[in-house]
Amino acid sequence: MPCHCRPLLALIALPFLAWPLVAQTPITLPEAIRLAQSNGYRARAALAARDAARFTDRAFYSRLLPQLSLGGTLPSYNRSIIQVLQPDGSTLFRPQDQVNSSLTATISQSLPLTGGDLFVSSSLARLSVSGQQSLRTWSSTPVTVGLRQPIFRPNSRGWDRREQPVRFELAERQYREAREAIALQTTNLFFDVYSARVEFDNATENAAVNDTLYTLNKGRYEVGKIGEDDLLQSELALLRARTSADGARLQLERALAALRLALNLPPDDPAEIVAPTDVPQFEPDTARAVTEALRNRASASDAELQAVQARRRVTEAKLNNGLGATVEASYGFNATGPGVNAAYQNLLEARQFILSVQVPLIQWGARKEAVQAAEADRERVANTTRSNLEEIAQEAHFVALELPQARRNLALSAKADTVAGRRFDVAYNRYVIGRIAIDNLYLAQSEKNAAVTQFVQALRGYWTTHFRLRLVTLFDFEAGEGIR
Repeated sequence: MPCHCRPLLALIALPFLAWPLVAQTPITLPEAIRLAQSNGYRARAALAARDAARFTDRAFYSRLLPQLSLGGTLPSYNRSIIQVLQPDGSTLFRPQDQVNSSLTATISQSLPLTGGDLFVSSSLARLSVSGQQSLRTWSSTPVTVGLRQPIFRPNSRGWDRREQPVRFELAERQYREAREAIALQTTNLFFDVYSARVEFDNATENAAVNDTLYTLNKGRYEVGKIGEDDLLQSELALLRARTSADGARLQLERALAALRLALNLPPDDPAEIVAPTDVPQFEPDTARAVTEALRNRASASDAELQAVQARRRVTEAKLNNGLGATVEASYGFNATGPGVNAAYQNLLEARQFILSVQVPLIQWGARKEAVQAAEADRERVANTTRSNLEEIAQEAHFVALELPQARRNLALSAKADTVAGRRFDVAYNRYVIGRIAIDNLYLAQSEKNAAVTQFVQALRGYWTTHFRLRLVTLFDFEAGEGIR
């Protein structure tokens, strides 16, 4: 890599002229990425999204465990005129006060395999009636075991259990992709600063060189060694160099502000950086890149989730609009008495069985069309996900090919930068002693400027391709392991 022996370009990691000198360790690219992934706002948002998915997953499986609940009415009061049947068979309207209280404890267990619910409950109730025929009584159901089971209906809980692991894995992969996306964004911001710093240093050097040349040419013009056109050309080059330096300073300040925001640094932090000119020497295998991309990317989990949801919609369309039934059965014991203790004596059996049937008679083809719509949607999902997976594989393949090419481009750009810098130094010295024309000097200066820019772009291109490969595969080829 070029060493940039020119004085100002050698100060990449130091404050530029307008800043006070401070004792600060320059930020490397890995350090910048670490700060962005730990302190940045986007990283915190990604972490919060992942934590929310984890808590949602735990809540889902917690709801599959036995649930204990307590409910009741404490109390229900009603005062009204009601019909009261008399001993002779007649009916009179009498005012009456009723106070009804009840309490029920229930343990329920969902049955994901069948979609039903198994429950065990215990309840106690008290009824108090005031009026011409007062009454106080207690009723208890010490234990009741029951089952609620839909028949010929979609098992929504079973489908939820199929979807939830995929949802959880999708959230985990999205979090890892978000971190790698932050690494890629930070790399771009980092090299925005590096590029702006190099441009500013180069523009400042050009301004200093052109100022020296203009002073030299004024003396030569006064003694008649050069014409006025050469002097004006030298003055124009100086003005352009100063304008470029001012523009480069503003661009540098803007790039630094963007980097500080991404790293969540204080606004007045100088954010000194040092660019990674030494690049790792590994060759990513394209087949491995494709395999890891299809294995690790969030899009693969999303495709699996969409496939499960599409099959669920087909099943629901077939079962929701057809013959269906619901079975409710319970068995227990209950008793009643004037007091609490009496309500738990002489228990009697309490049995219940209910079979509810739903039979659609005329639907005018609605069920068939709903099934066809769901099947067509499943076909759409299958083709869309297949296309997405092919795009993922293709992207991973070509990014793996781009990385070695980016490394070769960087080596060539480094050599060209060194040659162009040396050529300008030679041209400058030859112009000072009057051996070449000013046009040749400015041509060498333009080629030097272009070589500096191309080197910075090549260095940026390598590192952005490096982190893009990590993003599209979620695999660290340098370490030979998956990204977690």
